[in-house]
Amino acid sequence: MPHQSATTLSTQTSSSLSALAIAPAKVIRGSGVLSAAPAEIALLGSRPLIVAGNQTLALTQNTLQPILEQQQLHTAQASYGADCSEATLKSLRKAAKEHKADMIIGVGGGKALDTAKLVAYQLQLPVVTIPTSAATCAAWTALSNVYSEAGAFLYDVALSRCPDLLILDYDLIATAPQYTLVAGIGDAIAKWYEASVSSGHLQQTLIIAAVQQARVLRDILFQKSAAALEKPGSEVWQEVVDATVLLAGVIGGLGGAQCRTVAAHAVHNGLTHIAGHSSIHGEKVAFGILVQLRLEEMILGNQLATTARQQLLKFYAEIGLPQKLDDLGLGNIKLSELKTAAEISLVPNSDIHRLPFKVGLEQLMAAMVSTTAPTDSRESSSRVAVKAIDQPIEG
Repeated sequence: MPHQSATTLSTQTSSSLSALAIAPAKVIRGSGVLSAAPAEIALLGSRPLIVAGNQTLALTQNTLQPILEQQQLHTAQASYGADCSEATLKSLRKAAKEHKADMIIGVGGGKALDTAKLVAYQLQLPVVTIPTSAATCAAWTALSNVYSEAGAFLYDVALSRCPDLLILDYDLIATAPQYTLVAGIGDAIAKWYEASVSSGHLQQTLIIAAVQQARVLRDILFQKSAAALEKPGSEVWQEVVDATVLLAGVIGGLGGAQCRTVAAHAVHNGLTHIAGHSSIHGEKVAFGILVQLRLEEMILGNQLATTARQQLLKFYAEIGLPQKLDDLGLGNIKLSELKTAAEISLVPNSDIHRLPFKVGLEQLMAAMVSTTAPTDSRESSSRVAVKAIDQPIEG
C-alpha cells in the first residue's frame, strides 16, 4: 500500500530529539476539487472508512462515495456521533477492522476530523481530511482533542504526523452556515494573542517564524473578514478560508505546542464543562482571548492589553463573535458553575500556565465576567468574591 509520509522536521540537540509535524504531505485546494480528488486518495489505499457526522454521511453517500467507487475503492461509512469521545473511538476502530480499512477519510467539522485523525493514528493508517466548514484548522494539524459524550473537553493527543492528504473544496465549504466561518476566524485570530505571549520572547528560528506568521494571520483577518462575510464564495472569502483552515495550522506546525495554545484555549476547555453544545469551539476560544487580555490588564496593569481588547471588541461586534458569557448562552449560569469552568481552566497541566504570570481562581473568574469592561476595573475581583456561590451572575 503506497503511503505518503508527512512533512516533518527533526532537530538533534545534545540532550533531546525534537520532532515537529509541520504540514500535511499534500494539500489540494480550489473550487470543485473534490470531484478530482479520488485519484489522489487512491494512492493511499483501496479500502477507505469514511468518518463523518450523521448529516454529513448523507452528503458523502450521494457525492463522495460514488466518485470513490469509480476509482475501484471499496468504501464503508461510520458516524462519529456528536463528539470525539473514547466510546466513539472504540466503535470506529472496530468498524475499521471489520471493513479491513487501509485508510481513514474524515469529512466534516473539527470534531469529525479530530476523530478521523486519531482513529488513523491508533490503527497506524493513512488519513485524508476533507473539511466541510472553515470553523477550525483541524484539517491541517497533528493534534486531536478528546471530549466526553456530553461535550466536555478531556485531553488532547499529539499525533506523529499531519494528515497524508488535505482536500479543501471551496464549493463544499460554502455550503456551511456562515457562523462556522465566524467561529473559525475567532479560533485563528487567537494564534497571535496566545503565541505572542507564550513565545514572543523566544529566539529559536522556527518559533520566531511561527509568531510572525500569527501576526500576519491576525492582520489578514482584521482586514478581510468583514468583506469575506459579506460575499461568501468570493476571492476575499476564499482568502479568509485559507487563513482559518491552512495558515492557522502552519503556526502550530512551525511553533509546536509552546506556540499553539495559552489562556484562550484553556478557558475554552473549562467552558465545555458547563456550556455543552450551546456554542462551538471557535466561539469559546474567541471569548477566551478577551479573558486572557483581561488577565493581563488586571494582574499586570498592561495598557497594551486594554487597547487590544477594545480593538477586538469592536471587531467582534462587526463580524458577530461573542463578547461576553451571555453571547455563549451562559448569561444565567450560577457562580458555582463559573467556578467549575475556572477550576478546570487552571488544572496543573493547563495551557494557561504558559502565561508569564500566575493566575488565581478568583482572578480568572473576575476576568471571565468582565470581558466588556470599558477600563481596567481591578475591583471586579472583589465583586465576584463576595457573591453567594449559588447566585446567578450577570454576563
